[in-house]
Amino acid sequence: MQDFHMADNDDNIAKQADEVEALSSIFEGSFHVVDEATRTYSIQVTATEDGVDQETMPVMLQIQMPPDYPSSAPPVYQLNAPWLRGDNRADLEASLQEIYVENMGESIIYLWVEEIREFLKSGSWRSQDCSGEADVTELELELDDLEVCGRDTDRWRREGLAGSHGGEDAGQDQLYTCPEIKHGEPLSDRKSKFMAHLAPVIHVSQVKIVLDKLKEDRKIAAATHNIFAYRICRGDDPSRFHMGCEDDGETKAGSRLLHLLQTVDARDVIVVVTRWYGGIHLGPDRFKHISGLARQILGDCGYIKEKTTKKGTKSSKKR
Repeated sequence: MQDFHMADNDDNIAKQADEVEALSSIFEGSFHVVDEATRTYSIQVTATEDGVDQETMPVMLQIQMPPDYPSSAPPVYQLNAPWLRGDNRADLEASLQEIYVENMGESIIYLWVEEIREFLKSGSWRSQDCSGEADVTELELELDDLEVCGRDTDRWRREGLAGSHGGEDAGQDQLYTCPEIKHGEPLSDRKSKFMAHLAPVIHVSQVKIVLDKLKEDRKIAAATHNIFAYRICRGDDPSRFHMGCEDDGETKAGSRLLHLLQTVDARDVIVVVTRWYGGIHLGPDRFKHISGLARQILGDCGYIKEKTTKKGTKSSKKR
């Protein structure tokens, strides 16, 4: 029995490798490796016909291949699309489940992607208000209910979760609890609104937990974009990192956030920037706001270290 089980696992590993190679080739540019160690990947799925805006209404399919996939278990998946709610989301998830049942034991991720693409092409989601614009004017006061991160908050990131890295050495209670989430000040520009959120994370499993917690707020869940990036130290080598990002329809915004985390060497943290589109295109200014708010909350919460420069030393001598 043990030899049979090992052979089955070897067969699964081989099939998973073949499937990853095929998906990366077919969906070049849309296929991303989230975490190779846990075999977690993401594919941005868009409609390519019927005039659907590919940049504002995508679905990000994130999948994780367990050891017993495809022989006896489906991939673990998440549909990242804040605009997809209610019956439409339930119907799409039911279709994916049906595909798995009909093709049990086979590689099915390509079939899932095509099913999501057909769903987008069908336009059935248009029965929902997916614009993200309707509630923008109501946000002025309601965003004030969220706790704003202040400059005296270094303490909370050093307590509790701080100290473990990457998840390998952390306890199960830490891995699967939601860390404290901080919220920055909202910013408004030409009817669009932006807001940054931040949480300490020590394991990639907490990324989804933080995102799910944020989306319990109906305003955040209904936002046009929830862009995020994370950077987590690996337990076996603190100089290496688990990293990932998500545009959520705001093309290249997620990679810019990740670049910011790398530039300031922010560690064990996820930053999310929410945007509620107000109907007026902002052009490059939207990226300035996203990066600016992310940098602000990173600094306010102690993730950007102050550096003593030679220039500052010289100026002090002149005094």
